[in-house]
Amino acid sequence: MPPHYAPEHDHASVFQYTGVVKAYQNRPPYPGELYAMLRELVVDEPRVILELGCGLGEIARELATDADLVDAVDPSEAMLALGRSLPGGDHPNLRWHHSSAEEFEYPATYGLIVAADSLFWMDRGAVFPLMSRALSARGRLAIVHREHDAPWSAQLPALIVRFSTITGYSYLASDMIEELQKEDLFELERRRTTSPVPYRQSVDDYVEFWHSRSACSRDRMGADEAARFDAELRQIVEPYSTKGILRYDVSADVVSGRPREP
Repeated sequence: MPPHYAPEHDHASVFQYTGVVKAYQNRPPYPGELYAMLRELVVDEPRVILELGCGLGEIARELATDADLVDAVDPSEAMLALGRSLPGGDHPNLRWHHSSAEEFEYPATYGLIVAADSLFWMDRGAVFPLMSRALSARGRLAIVHREHDAPWSAQLPALIVRFSTITGYSYLASDMIEELQKEDLFELERRRTTSPVPYRQSVDDYVEFWHSRSACSRDRMGADEAARFDAELRQIVEPYSTKGILRYDVSADVVSGRPREP
């Protein structure tokens, strides 16, 4: 795991900031195929699902439509408050929990646990045993990662590293699945990727989407630095826009298996 993700650095606290929560809504949606993949993994009845580090509950809100119960857990009260107000946020089968994954009580036996780009922020040595005990015998953990493929992607790493508010930030994350296997925390069973889905987004919204990330939050950058970042990011992406609209592909990786107690 890259050192800057370690809990003692407290970089996950940026997701409490109002600016980050507001910018979060500009993240592109997951492909619809992702939800079909996740539903296939739920083989128990009743269909009980847990999403850890749910953010705005994008996955939890969607899966609640045909599950018997979905627990959505996140340590950011601001994220949960906005998630409740979004479509599906008041579904009767959806329960919101303000908690870290480490402190959550795991009050049910789950047929599926989902962690979407959130495991980096957790104490894996503590959380994986908790997940292992909370899953049913046929239950599975799904680790989800959202991918963006754009013609300007190769130009982003140097910009992000230069403006990052995180010392020692690495734009390219290490292979978490490989790390989990080496630590004897995860038994991989299947790895799939959704088909890429074309996505249209205004330049303004795309720039704002970057401020939903821990390394680029406006709150920690400050107004002047954020303005410089925005200007340089616009210089990169605007040549690819048509009437202020960008087009790029979005996909999702889904790795499923069993968490282990080492």
